[in-house]
Amino acid sequence: MLHADDPKVRSLLLKGNFGLEKESLRITREGRMAHTPHPFPEEAHITRDFCENQTEINTPVTRNAHEAVAALHRYTCRIQKKLSEAEELLWPFSNPPYIQNEQDIPVAEFTGEMAGKTVYREYLSDRYGRYKMTLCGIHVNYSFSEELLMADFALSERTDFTEYKNQLYVVLAERAAAYGWILTVLTAASPLFDSSFVEKGRYGRAGVNGMASTRCSELGYWNYFTPVLDYSDIRAYADSIQRYVDMGYITSPTELYYPVRLKPKGENDLNALRTNGADHIELRMFDLNPLAEAGIDERDLIFAQLLLVWLASTKRQPFAPRDQVQAAQNFKNAAHYDLKTVKIVVPNGEVYSAAHAALNIVGFMKEFYRDFGSEVQQVLAFEERKLLEPETRYAWRIRKEFEPGYMEKGLQLAKRQQENLAYV
Repeated sequence: MLHADDPKVRSLLLKGNFGLEKESLRITREGRMAHTPHPFPEEAHITRDFCENQTEINTPVTRNAHEAVAALHRYTCRIQKKLSEAEELLWPFSNPPYIQNEQDIPVAEFTGEMAGKTVYREYLSDRYGRYKMTLCGIHVNYSFSEELLMADFALSERTDFTEYKNQLYVVLAERAAAYGWILTVLTAASPLFDSSFVEKGRYGRAGVNGMASTRCSELGYWNYFTPVLDYSDIRAYADSIQRYVDMGYITSPTELYYPVRLKPKGENDLNALRTNGADHIELRMFDLNPLAEAGIDERDLIFAQLLLVWLASTKRQPFAPRDQVQAAQNFKNAAHYDLKTVKIVVPNGEVYSAAHAALNIVGFMKEFYRDFGSEVQQVLAFEERKLLEPETRYAWRIRKEFEPGYMEKGLQLAKRQQENLAYV
């Protein structure tokens, strides 16, 4: 764990790096899925995810949350300008608009050396169905600054920096698996869906299913098994993922749909993770926030950083296989709309409502960051208010504003966002 009480380390705690991945669906001005080719074939930072009409922004690495959101905003503006010329829109929600059938969701077409990506997506289509693959969100990639790591390493008992760094990230991944559900609680923003998502041929009616985030709930991105990973060290972690590939549960490590991942620098490959070590941690539970033009509120991104630093600075707890199974269920429970009735089981076995459990974590974090500046205190207060006043949560606000006329109002919002961003 980080030596957070050491003055030098403490002064560096919030120095880190961000990279964001944002998925959005391209649609027609009538709200149907766009069937045109990906409009940015030469743009390194704008690609596709599962389907041809699902754009994905991969921002460059930035030094703080503000720069990360600014980069995301900049690329979103570029997309909006291009789509305005093609008379298309970006759908602002994580849940899709009208879907006629699976052919309305064309698998992304990669050619040449990249053709294997299309083959892999066809496999995912057969295994999980294309409807689930239309769910969009934001992945947050975070790494501690080298300056912080070197200062902390000097206080550790380890003699090898790479070994020290790998162990820090492995323990962080374990801790984030145990407590990262709070990010779902605080950023869930997809309580509504069009009726065509669950019933083919029925369009234009807003549906609710008791979830604040469909993609993070048991209805969303999960495998057909609950993984139990080995957090002993980086090799054991990589080997435990490989084991599920070897057993045929998944075809590749990228198919492991888990909210928290460790990644190496460059190509996401288990051999690279074993050889080169962990470069950053990936958090995969953020819904698109339609109330923010870039798709994410900067305060939520800062809170994610605060959470990771706090987790890396606090004592490791036992995380047995049964705790891991419960942790996965906690993530699913955290996606529910009513946080006062759904339960969270914390690693020591105590049971709380999701709202109470989240308030406990924010309380611990407020104490940990008691000597930090006003920006940190304002972010913690912003998140705490969501738990004390449920009507301020994104899911509640979105349901209140968009449930009557979900598609019509969603299209109006998509058009307003394009008008605001296309000519910035």
